[in-house]
Amino acid sequence: MKRYFSLLGAACLIVAGGCSKKQEAEVEAPAPVQVAAVTEDTIRKSVTADGTLFPVDQWNVMPKITAPVQRFLVNRGDAVRKDQLLAVLENKDLVATAASNKGQVEQAQANLENTELASIPESIVKAQSDVESGQEQFDAAKKVLESRQKLLQEGALARRLVDEAAVQFAQAKAQLETAKEHLRTLQTAGKQAQINQAKAQVTAAQGQLRSAEAQVAYTEVRSPGTGIIAERPLYPGDIAATGTPLMVVMDVARAVARVNVPVADATGIKVGQPATVTLVENAQEVPGKVTVVSPATDPNSATVQVWVTVDNSGRTLKVGAAVHVAIVTETIKNAMLVPTAAILPGETGGTAVLVIDAQQVAHRRAVQLGPRQGDKVQVLTGVLPREDVVVVGGMGVDDKAKVKVVEAKAPEAEEDQPEDAAPAKDQKKDEAKPKK
Repeated sequence: MKRYFSLLGAACLIVAGGCSKKQEAEVEAPAPVQVAAVTEDTIRKSVTADGTLFPVDQWNVMPKITAPVQRFLVNRGDAVRKDQLLAVLENKDLVATAASNKGQVEQAQANLENTELASIPESIVKAQSDVESGQEQFDAAKKVLESRQKLLQEGALARRLVDEAAVQFAQAKAQLETAKEHLRTLQTAGKQAQINQAKAQVTAAQGQLRSAEAQVAYTEVRSPGTGIIAERPLYPGDIAATGTPLMVVMDVARAVARVNVPVADATGIKVGQPATVTLVENAQEVPGKVTVVSPATDPNSATVQVWVTVDNSGRTLKVGAAVHVAIVTETIKNAMLVPTAAILPGETGGTAVLVIDAQQVAHRRAVQLGPRQGDKVQVLTGVLPREDVVVVGGMGVDDKAKVKVVEAKAPEAEEDQPEDAAPAKDQKKDEAKPKK
């Protein structure tokens, strides 16, 4: 019995020793990892944002008068050019008003010609008569004064009568000068005033005619620019009112992606930088260029609006579509790049990578990252070109731990099988079963 227990104890020790060695072997087995080399290449630093497509230009065609629509010459979706006739409004009353105003202009012009070429007005005739009468009185008073002065010298006349003749002469002289001045005024300022009044009547009539003709011209609605008809809400016979768009013309030869970029990212964006606009709906990519960087910040969102213009001559881009925009703000040459899958969290914060040496030992290194592009990221410090970094299996691997570098398995192609075909293994099992 003693011998039996001794043999049993020895067997247990052997089994326990074997299990311990197996566990130790399992602990010390190197972790399998996949690696990729650090490469040098050109990378582009980009700012990304989401936005919406807008037309490069748009016009709301507003009628300048309120009138019924007589007819439309275009429909929604039609291409139009600048100054093309789009619609005609009712204008019979306006045409009649313009014709009446034209007659008033002709009448005013005839009145002006009459005023300029007419004979001397009655007031001028009377003034000339007053001058002639005053001249006669002046001459008579002068003769009386001279005659009495001569008689006074001969002592045949009293001094008082000479003085009276002198007074009459002075009065006649004053009346003559007044009459001459009145005639001169009528001949110059009076006649010119009448001519000016006639000219003013002509000007006023011409102004009314131009206004009426403008009203008639406003009944022809023309396109303010080249584009397509995006909206046309009215029908012939509807009232076209001022202040309400009769139709909308959009220039869609180019499209503008408007995005709002955080202030910190907007500092590197400049007009003229290249960009890529990607449609969210179908992932179509279109090259573009930055054309507008807003000089002001939106206080509500703390963002800066940026416009990226793209070519849309084929009209494949639709206004209002959601887009994703990537703006290239910097091109970095000879940048050290690693796959983004190689980036691990650092032990004390930050980021790190596992570098595998020739002996397949992992070394954890803290790294500083630059911009990302696709599945690559720039590493500023911490690695050297052509070093291998872990891209799969790095989580949980300690610093200076032994690893096993393995190749990535290629996906096996699966052969198509009919739905009613059973797998070969199951088919063999079915064949092995005894038949009842």
